[in-house]
This record gives sequence, structure tokens and C-alpha cells, in this order.
Amino acid sequence: MKRVGLLLILSFIFGILFLSGCADDNKENATIVKNPDSPYMETFKELGIGTLYDFSFTLPNANKRWVTLWVEKYVNGEKDPNPLAQLSYGHSPNELEEGSLGWGIINPRTEDTQVFLYSPSTTLQPRNIDLGYKELLPSGSEYTIGEDKVELSLGESYTLAVFRQPSTNSVKLYDYTNKSEVEKMIKEDSLVLLLKIKIEEK
Repeated sequence: MKRVGLLLILSFIFGILFLSGCADDNKENATIVKNPDSPYMETFKELGIGTLYDFSFTLPNANKRWVTLWVEKYVNGEKDPNPLAQLSYGHSPNELEEGSLGWGIINPRTEDTQVFLYSPSTTLQPRNIDLGYKELLPSGSEYTIGEDKVELSLGESYTLAVFRQPSTNSVKLYDYTNKSEVEKMIKEDSLVLLLKIKIEEK
């Protein structure tokens, strides 16, 4: 009986050690969480100049990793072969990088639309784009991640935010965490922009 009890205790201890090891491994992953109350967001709201998506981003082992942040554009279900905007950087002199990361759309409802991307390391300055926005139709903008911090596994692409314009006067709701729902949205809406991120080790 004592032996059985000892085995149970040892199993419990090894289980704790295993979970601790997993937790340490997870610390190697980049993390991101939406930050809708950031000063950047407040500035955009006060000035009324467009739409901004801001995130708090942490990148361990930044000296070994490569970050790609880009915006995909879909018009009537067809994907533009080139990203609307793209920011790519890596091999930082620092082992850890953390700070604000995001995507801004200036004047989305005019012909003078501009987009920009930013990260803790670098910024893509505002550039003019042909958004193809239809003045008479509504639009929607949402984060596609929830309130919790998201771990970004190496080599995997994640969708962080969406800007969209439907084909009709009503904005239909979709589950952005469901891949088939996102594909349905792309097919049904006249304009869809997706902010995506990918972390690689190079």
C-alpha cells in the first residue's frame, strides 16, 4: 500500500515537472493581445481620421526570428495577388522585443485612402492605395482575436483583424475564429481586408 502511495506521489511530481517544462516552452512563443484602449486608438478616435487596430506584441528570441505582417485584399471573393501592405523584419540585436504592433487605415471612405503598418522595430509609412470603397454601402471593422493573449506558433499564419464592406446595405455577422465562416465572408462581401501575421525562425 505504501508503495502504491509512493508511486502516486512520484507520478504527481513528474506531472508537475512536465507541465512546468511545457510552460517554459510556451515562453519561447511570441504573444499578441488586442489593445483597443491604447493612446494610438484614442488619437484616431479624437481626430476621426480612420480605423486603427492596435496590439501589444512580445517576441522572445527576436535575434533569431523573422516577423511578417501583411494585409490581404479580396474583392468579390477574388484575392489580390499582392498584399495591400506588408512589413517584414527580423534578426533584432535584442533577444526580446515588446511593444505596439498594428494597422491603420486613414480616410477609408475617400479616394485618398492610406494604410500603414507598425511594429516595435519598424514602421511602414502611410501609402496611398486603391481600396475600392463603395460610398453608399456600410462597412465593418473588427479584431478577430478575443480578449485573451494569443500565442503565435512558429510557421503558422494568424488573422488578427478584418475590415470589410458587404454587397448589400446590411452587415452580416461571422465567426472569425471559424475558417469556413471567414471563407464564406470573403465570398459574400464585396470587399474584405485581412490583417495577418507569421513568425518564423530563420
